[in-house]
Amino acid sequence: MSKGPGEGTPDIEGVLFDIDDTLVDLETAMGRTLHHIAGDAFGHLSDDDWAEYKRLFTTDPQGHYDAFLSGQLTFAEQRLRRARHAQAAFIADPLEGEAAHRWTSAYEATLPLHFRPYDDVMPLLDELQARGVPYGAVSNNVHDYQRAKLDRSGLSRIRVLVGIDAVGVAKPDPAIFHEGARRLGTDPARTLYVGDNPAIDARAADAAGLVGVWLDRRAAGSPATSGASDAPEAGADEAGTAAEGLRRITSLDAVLQFLPSFR
Repeated sequence: MSKGPGEGTPDIEGVLFDIDDTLVDLETAMGRTLHHIAGDAFGHLSDDDWAEYKRLFTTDPQGHYDAFLSGQLTFAEQRLRRARHAQAAFIADPLEGEAAHRWTSAYEATLPLHFRPYDDVMPLLDELQARGVPYGAVSNNVHDYQRAKLDRSGLSRIRVLVGIDAVGVAKPDPAIFHEGARRLGTDPARTLYVGDNPAIDARAADAAGLVGVWLDRRAAGSPATSGASDAPEAGADEAGTAAEGLRRITSLDAVLQFLPSFR
């Protein structure tokens, strides 16, 4: 059973966020990019085929992004392998050699054009700023790549940013959460961490001594939360299991309910 906002929560001094699919709508950006750079070989895909192609790429069922986080692949390699796996289900030509180079170049040039924050991001940051509540981001990607993503999304106001290169580990390791709180200047036990992955964001933040919150955007409008993350998304069954006992919200608007004056 999910916890409601504010339940068992100390007075919050600062807020840290995941970036991808929490602040920045990366899933939509990826989907639009795949459409934009698709060649004639994709002309036969139906709407259902397109949905499955994008699902295979964004969810990364073969775990290539995890291989990047563990140092087995470069960031570019994991993305290309995800593309190969997704394309193999629909087109015969393998994504190798010059074709791979062209695809990678086109993807890298096009993806940033589609970076956008979710509609609930700016109003929340405005309110946190007005209340003097410091905020920042902790991400499972390198600092410079995520810095450029935030800036391109109009989120340059987020100055505290911790990437995996800051402390040499990725979420769910506690050290990366602690570094975020250190840079905010807040007590980890009084620092909220909000992310779209129930396991490596919310539960891992709780385990690290922060106050973890799962942002379940896919269930927006669910009565479970009324009144009360380039990394792939967790599947529905996996998310359901991982979310047991977590604080869960469906919109960033609900973050304010964790602050003392809203409880």
